[in-house]
Amino acid sequence: METGATGITGNAGPADGAEAPSDAGPDWTGLPPGLLKLRRLLLAMWMVPLAVAVGLGLAILAGPPWAAFALLPLAVLAWGWPMLGRNWRSWRYAERSDDLLISRGVLWREETIVPYGRMQLVEVTSGPLERKFGLASLQLHTAAAASDATIPGLTPAEAERLRDRLTELGEARSAGL
Repeated sequence: METGATGITGNAGPADGAEAPSDAGPDWTGLPPGLLKLRRLLLAMWMVPLAVAVGLGLAILAGPPWAAFALLPLAVLAWGWPMLGRNWRSWRYAERSDDLLISRGVLWREETIVPYGRMQLVEVTSGPLERKFGLASLQLHTAAAASDATIPGLTPAEAERLRDRLTELGEARSAGL
């Protein structure tokens, strides 16, 4: 007699079709570290030149004491570095049997649930910087404009796997409508 089967989430569930216990949560997947590296690089690429420009500009135009304001962009860099890490760690997604969960946010947690049957379009995009870091974003479009969901910073292979899987599940779920 079969006692359970492993589902999409990796959690074993009862064979008789009953719901799994409420303490068994979804199997969450985090984002790859390449996204964090990219975001931190962009932060440094903006703040360091801004600090130099502000420091030189104020030193020439207003005098050396005013050049201390160049420390403000560096303070933003020092504050933003760990904040980007916290934000990156907050992003996660889980594939369940009937829907995809996307969770994000540090102060304001946001969890998006996208039923497979409601998906109309699944896109994989990758800009020049994303390609340089080996990243891609997955965007899910549904009939409701407010329910579009994005998972940024995936590896291209994972983004394509998710796209193919979600498209397959979406077609199967919407076939009965």
